[in-house]
Amino acid sequence: MSFIKSTILGFPRMGSDRQLKKLVEGYWAGKVTEAELAEGSKKLRAEHWALQASYGLTEVPVGDFSYYDHVLDAAFAVGIIPERYQQVDNSGTLAYFAMSRGLQNKSINVDVPSLEMKKWFDTNYHYMVPEIADDQTFALHSTKVVDELKEAKALGYAARPVILGPVSLLTLSKTAKGSSSKPISHLTKLIPVYVELLGQLAAAGAEWVQIDEPILALDLDTAVFEPAFSQVYAEFSKVSGLKYLLTSYFDRLGSNLSWAAALPVHGIHLDLVRGASDVDAALEKIPADKVISAGLINGRNIWKANLEKQLAILQKIIDARKAAAPVWVNSSCSLLHSPHSLKPEVGHLDDEMLGWLSFAEEKIEEVAILAAAAVNRSAVDAKLKTNAEKVASRQTSERITRPAVQQRLASLDKTFYERKVPFTERQKLQRAALKLPLFPTTTIGSFPQTAEVRKARAQFRKGALSEREYKEFLDSETRKCIEWQDEIGLDVLVHGEFERTDMVEFFGEHLEGFIFTKKGWVQSYGSRCVKPPVIFGDVSRPHAMTVDVARFSQDCSKNKPVKGMLTGPVTILQWSFVRDDQPRSQTAGQIALAIRDEVVDLEAAGIKVIQVDEPAIREGLPLRKADYEAYLKWSVDVFRLATTGVNNETQIHTHFCYSDFNEIFTAIKSLDADVITIENSKSDLKLLGALEVHGYAAEIGPGLYDIHSPRVPSVEEMAARFAALQKYIPAENLWANPDCGLKTRGWAEVKESLTNLVSVAVAARKSHAA
Repeated sequence: MSFIKSTILGFPRMGSDRQLKKLVEGYWAGKVTEAELAEGSKKLRAEHWALQASYGLTEVPVGDFSYYDHVLDAAFAVGIIPERYQQVDNSGTLAYFAMSRGLQNKSINVDVPSLEMKKWFDTNYHYMVPEIADDQTFALHSTKVVDELKEAKALGYAARPVILGPVSLLTLSKTAKGSSSKPISHLTKLIPVYVELLGQLAAAGAEWVQIDEPILALDLDTAVFEPAFSQVYAEFSKVSGLKYLLTSYFDRLGSNLSWAAALPVHGIHLDLVRGASDVDAALEKIPADKVISAGLINGRNIWKANLEKQLAILQKIIDARKAAAPVWVNSSCSLLHSPHSLKPEVGHLDDEMLGWLSFAEEKIEEVAILAAAAVNRSAVDAKLKTNAEKVASRQTSERITRPAVQQRLASLDKTFYERKVPFTERQKLQRAALKLPLFPTTTIGSFPQTAEVRKARAQFRKGALSEREYKEFLDSETRKCIEWQDEIGLDVLVHGEFERTDMVEFFGEHLEGFIFTKKGWVQSYGSRCVKPPVIFGDVSRPHAMTVDVARFSQDCSKNKPVKGMLTGPVTILQWSFVRDDQPRSQTAGQIALAIRDEVVDLEAAGIKVIQVDEPAIREGLPLRKADYEAYLKWSVDVFRLATTGVNNETQIHTHFCYSDFNEIFTAIKSLDADVITIENSKSDLKLLGALEVHGYAAEIGPGLYDIHSPRVPSVEEMAARFAALQKYIPAENLWANPDCGLKTRGWAEVKESLTNLVSVAVAARKSHAA
């Protein structure tokens, strides 16, 4: 069976010790030159290819590496560079990073915000949204993927270039401000640039090119997209010497499979973890002379694969193909969404838990074992036996199930999901209790995690600071943060979250059913990495988590409410690696009960405003509309379960960011929160369209400035945005706040930005009174 190939769709970029993060942030800080950035990145790529080859993969992917984001790379490569960035330096990294994170540089008279940021399908990875103007032109602007192919070949690796396909690139783009044409209408102009790039790849020695078209996992308008794909791949087929693997992931191809299988490509990739239902239809519809790439190893979760189960699926495909065309054993999607390796966890996690897990390096080995087993099972029989033992261990472990937790969730009635009175009645009571001004100001929660904060945390973990000394440090930082907020005139304060490394990790550390890795980092956006907790068993709250800090913080304020800050159940679920042995809705319900207990305790401690953040509700929305209703029902239910245990006078806030809100706005209204803060500035006020269509009767704070950029917005800029919002939102319901938390920013820019924000609200009050 020499026709079995082993490979993966992509590999994590950051490095085993987040080397890329350090390089890129060093470059931004002026401590690393552009040449050093390039050389360090080249070294990192070589290390990653060597690792993949060491497990015997048939070929390695190239072009999956990125300084910031692969969608931005694709747009930059074909010249989708909005005019405002061309004044910077449209040929180099300065413009590239200006597009990704904005640039405010008085010495060259440049002040440009970044592109919009959105979630990559239903993952916690973010991509920069390309902008397509009516007069858009395209030109080959970067040969990054060609250069990386040459690098890999020079090192002796069989390599497969990876590019984002043109139909997906345009579909994931948006119409530039002031333009009206749909991005997909520019496809004919874009195709020749891709053809030019493919020609260069062929000349550089590429045999196969992986063309990612992830929109094939969505519900597509066949009348629009079938001819679009046909046009593209008919032109691509004219490039001499190349074979194409058409790749989609994150869900089933479903109804798109029939016409996608007929395209003039040489192979089709199937995500057989999330799209396992495609198998039979794929065997029927994919022509016998085309490769089937079987995505059998989960690229998005960290549990060891059941290799016997996946081998049975592989064998079914092999038997049906009868050597008519090669079969590839692959990861379901890029391993970008997995941590690098389990090796640093040895000695950190116990042996039983280690035996249940599989990170990117281990997933490569799983791919290799499956491919080897299909050729000669006896050669890897011992590894298959060990795998089966580890899988069985997890299935039977007493660490997983807690009957009391299961019983509590099962016993709930509808009263646990409802506030005591409607919002209109609660609003009157809350206004009397809180005495807030018109257009109240607040922030989303976190304040800058400075070098001093990180140093103190590290010293505490190493034992260099005692628990008392660390608490004194945190109390001091909290007090200074609250006093400063009081000083500039913010109305509802936050404690700054200096004790928290991450808004999910912090809560997982205080809940039963979670474990934490030592170096299980994954990329979230740009250089930002997160270390998701692992939910391995039933979840419960053994003790209060935030009550002491909230009580202390409220005592630090002269006379203003300080918010209790919690992360919601759907976000904790989405931003963790979740157990796969029970429905996600059940795990979310367990988390919701834990948060509910915390909410009730915060209220009892005198906290009058409690924020339960749910930025990941939209992220978790299934890719197929047929699956929407069930998901939205349970996601709304668990939020309400977490928040409805309080009295009417207690004001419940929630927060959302970086989402297409139109698709879930009805669900947002159903949450029955008293106040929502919501990302707005980075998406060009798209929220206003949702408000116009759906309306919103409760209180709302659309973000006035983008916190993912180091630039400081002027008073005039925020005032214009706030004035636009007042046309859609009654003055008595409108709040002023940033887009998101301020953890990643520096104090200097935060102070200037928030001072400007308060000025905007104060001026709006005076104008409204006049």
